[in-house]
Amino acid sequence: MALKIQTRLFVDAALVAGEVLELSADQTHYLKSVMRLDPADRIALFNGRDGEFAARIERFARHAATVTIETQTRPQDAPCDLWLLFAPIKRARIDFLVEKATELGASALYPVMTRHTMVERVNLDRLLANAIEAAEQSERLSVPTIHAPQDLARLLASWDSSRQLMLCDESGTAPPAAAALASRARGPWAVLVGPEGGFAEDELDALRKLPFVCPVSLGPRVLRADTAAIAGLAVLQALLGDGSAARP
Repeated sequence: MALKIQTRLFVDAALVAGEVLELSADQTHYLKSVMRLDPADRIALFNGRDGEFAARIERFARHAATVTIETQTRPQDAPCDLWLLFAPIKRARIDFLVEKATELGASALYPVMTRHTMVERVNLDRLLANAIEAAEQSERLSVPTIHAPQDLARLLASWDSSRQLMLCDESGTAPPAAAALASRARGPWAVLVGPEGGFAEDELDALRKLPFVCPVSLGPRVLRADTAAIAGLAVLQALLGDGSAARP
């Protein structure tokens, strides 16, 4: 019976059976003090390129742990090609948004500036740390790419029209998501949610005129921006994404 390894870590290094790898001080603290693992215990490693490998802890030093990479436990899969565009929101909520977007399979996260965006600075390092932790916990084999904030209009000006964009329209005029997506094809998609104050009316008008935009309603209730992002990703994954796929 195969050993079930519950502790997973994301690493940047290449994963090759037989190689010895030194983990960071934070990873060492997590394994030793949080998970209370010992030398000879096994963990799983992934890097978004080589699949997942079992590794054996060789020793703990003061600020580093040494592990030996053993056999591959899962081959690398093709990540879901799903982007999330969102207006930055306050710290605790943006951390939550990134965590849940990672769990739901988003492959790229784009903070975008809109007319009513209140938050101007985004800590990309913290967001990446949240995404890595969520990928480790959710058994993903990849970590979403976190992009630097940019103006929404500028991003859409260079948009590849082969990628459809689901606009979470809070105005109440868009059709329900299931009906709006019923005639749409699978393929590369992105989800767009606005700021806490909503899109400006002229922004919504401009978005609705773009041929690759599909406006949808997420229901009769007013949703917070982070809730709308999660709901939008979940709906799209269920109807056109990998929501029907089984766990490996």
